[in-house]
Amino acid sequence: MPYTELLSLVMIGAFFFMLLLGFPVAICLGATGLIFGYFGFGTTLFSLLPARIYGVVTNYTLMALPLFIFMGIMLEKSRIAEELIEVIGRAMGGLRGGMALAIVLVGVLMGAASGVVGATVVTMGLIALRPLLNRGYNAGVASGVICASGTLGQIIPPSLVLILLADILGESVGTLFAAALFPGLILSGMFVIYILFLGIIRPSMVPAIPAEERALISGRQLAGQLVKVVLPPIALIFLVLGSIIGGVAAPTEAASMGALGSVVLALIAGRLNFSVLLSAVRSAFVTTAMVFLILIFAQPFGLAFRGLGGERLVQDAFLLVPGGLEGQIFFLMIILFVLGFFLEWIEISYIALPLFLPIFQQAGTDMAWIAILVAVNLQTSFLTPPFGWALFFLKGVAPPEVTTGAIYRGVLPFIAIQLVGVALVFFYPGIALWLPAAIGW
Repeated sequence: MPYTELLSLVMIGAFFFMLLLGFPVAICLGATGLIFGYFGFGTTLFSLLPARIYGVVTNYTLMALPLFIFMGIMLEKSRIAEELIEVIGRAMGGLRGGMALAIVLVGVLMGAASGVVGATVVTMGLIALRPLLNRGYNAGVASGVICASGTLGQIIPPSLVLILLADILGESVGTLFAAALFPGLILSGMFVIYILFLGIIRPSMVPAIPAEERALISGRQLAGQLVKVVLPPIALIFLVLGSIIGGVAAPTEAASMGALGSVVLALIAGRLNFSVLLSAVRSAFVTTAMVFLILIFAQPFGLAFRGLGGERLVQDAFLLVPGGLEGQIFFLMIILFVLGFFLEWIEISYIALPLFLPIFQQAGTDMAWIAILVAVNLQTSFLTPPFGWALFFLKGVAPPEVTTGAIYRGVLPFIAIQLVGVALVFFYPGIALWLPAAIGW
């Protein structure tokens, strides 16, 4: 094996070693890329970096990220999610698992309105977990529903994952948003079916809201609350997604409308003040800075790995995989799923994924299909122990009696459902590709 290729393997090992020592991901990426790049090329690497970094910070598509992040945080700060859970929960409370179904629906709405997983999981954990436990829900089921529903923002557009995948794969954001719509809704539907099935076979784990509690509010009052609380977020979703998928506005323009719309919704709800606005802006800045720091520090890592011949090593290894193109895609899905146990989606997207893409591009594979397969797969990385971020988010706000073990057990059925979702998109590509073709993307 040539010296440079050996160096690329050592660089990967050094990256994981630094992660295990507890260094931030961005520092691990930048340090290993610069050090091993210097050993391989001397100072040549550094002359290429400014153009790559400039390309990241001036990328027009990536400008949508801070706007969508702000939109999600503003919706959380204005307590719109809290009202959604309360009203939809009352409307569905007569069903076994009705409150859990309400959480799934709120996960869909919040995901479609913001795409920020952390804010959704924390908000629903603070608002819904204690009421679910008080009504007799099993702690594992309640935790699993909240974590899984919070991750729906990873696949249901406007998703931050889809925006970054569009940049990596060279696809249009509108195409990926259209391709992800049906897979996201099908995945949500499978969550609903699981909860309804659980209500049939294990009703004690997901009891209905008692009739006397439901009788405290009349049907007319409940209908009025549904219109008042549910319609504004749906209108915001239609404004943002409709304008992108319909080709009326670019993703960045639609994101700016969404950010303004979230402020208007907070104003209508009577919860907009300087403190809320300042908090949302500050949180959006911090989250955006974290994402862009990783994107910038991924540049020297990617340059060094490719220059050292690591990409060629990966491609040669893929040629040994049996089963042709389908076998190679299946192998990629296994690698991404395993990496999800240890890495965040953003590192997987910018470190692992670019190594495999040339193989599929050369084979003429539809990259929108690959993107949706990857997006659904990466969604599991939020739920898989030991480093699933949705698990950490929920544990941070859960009551003391909800143990880490209960949370881990609760998400297992939803991880299985998400893997079924990956299989469906793999065997039936039309689930993802029909809508983009129908609207001419």
